[in-house]
Amino acid sequence: MNVRFDPATRLRGTITPPADKSISHRAALLGAMAAEPVRIHRYLHAADTHSTLAAMRALGALVEVQGEDVTIRGTGLREAAPVEGPIDVGNAGTLMRLLPGWLAGQDGRSYTLDGDASIRRRPIDRIATPLRAMGATIEATRGAVPPFTVHGTRLQGTEYVLPVASAQVKSCVLLAGLTAAGSTTVREPAPSRDHTERMLLAAGVPVTRAGDAITVASQDELAFDAITVPGDLSSAAFLIAAGLLVPGSRLLLEGVNTNWTRTGFVRIAERMGAIVLGALEQPGAELSPGEPAGDLDVAAGPLVGTVVEAGEVPLAIDELPLVALLGCFAEGETVVRGAGELRVKESDRIATVVEGLRGLGADIEATGDGFAVQGGGGLRGGALHAHGDHRLAMLGAVAGLASREGVEVVGMEAADVSYPGFAADVAALV
Repeated sequence: MNVRFDPATRLRGTITPPADKSISHRAALLGAMAAEPVRIHRYLHAADTHSTLAAMRALGALVEVQGEDVTIRGTGLREAAPVEGPIDVGNAGTLMRLLPGWLAGQDGRSYTLDGDASIRRRPIDRIATPLRAMGATIEATRGAVPPFTVHGTRLQGTEYVLPVASAQVKSCVLLAGLTAAGSTTVREPAPSRDHTERMLLAAGVPVTRAGDAITVASQDELAFDAITVPGDLSSAAFLIAAGLLVPGSRLLLEGVNTNWTRTGFVRIAERMGAIVLGALEQPGAELSPGEPAGDLDVAAGPLVGTVVEAGEVPLAIDELPLVALLGCFAEGETVVRGAGELRVKESDRIATVVEGLRGLGADIEATGDGFAVQGGGGLRGGALHAHGDHRLAMLGAVAGLASREGVEVVGMEAADVSYPGFAADVAALV
């Protein structure tokens, strides 16, 4: 589906972004691992998160959908049901990386995970390595990609040092630690999203964070009160960028997740001159159960280039394409370094973002682990191919609003993976 986004004179209005995709995945997974029914308020209903619900049903959980809410009656930590045939993760990379942490502890049972063409290109070695160290057997296609099979066993706790900061790999190991003998510690080279840790605390699991180390111990069961999912900052970021780039704009985004491990893009944008008002959690805030949320007030203004270093990347990984877009309109040079992780997302996001923006008139070059943008010229417009990547589809839409001639997004339906109503929300603001 091709959708054209014409230049906007200004954007005004109030939007409640969709529920957080990362937290919805985790809520469904941990709900299936829990001993008692778990009610999830404001679950994201999108392609990726529906794949997670389907996987939980396959593993024996009862899933009831009531409007925006979902109730899950799980199997318990060690009683996932056997599954005939592969578990289909669709396009959901988060599900592909987190679920094996639970499955690895299902002693005597084996599970195969598969997905779409994009998933079959995404490496699984970074979750396979720590799970093998804990005693699990992982068999992957060509040794590295899906479909792959997890052979569950009685796991042993471990101390694992992440070679690259990754919330998904960290979460996989911590989930495995819940069924492993002894304690399990993950050390990360830089902070990454801490949704799993907060959710485990809410489930009664003693989680400790000391410096770069996060530790859990073997558990008998998980027990939740209701889980409320806040608005997705990664989805809201596209509206924030639109509000910053279209002159005369003023937007209010309601109920957005303000967890400091999710607001890296906002801090980068503010460094570039953005005006984003709201009660954001302070970086380094103490680990606590639950997620903070609040409203963000966004206004357009002049931007300047910046440099994003490797240490900032894990807390803004999904929004880095937007940093490239802001850089097109900022005075001076904008550089992102240490973001090689972008090459193994739904698309090679370094290659596709650089190709896409260059086709719209940007002065942008790819590097091995990022990109460099010479700003000030804005964007002419044209066509941008989404390559089946939801973030790239929404990037093209925002580029069209801020461009001189408009942008036709080829494959706009990709946005349905995380933000099914994105085009309609944008239209309401124009």
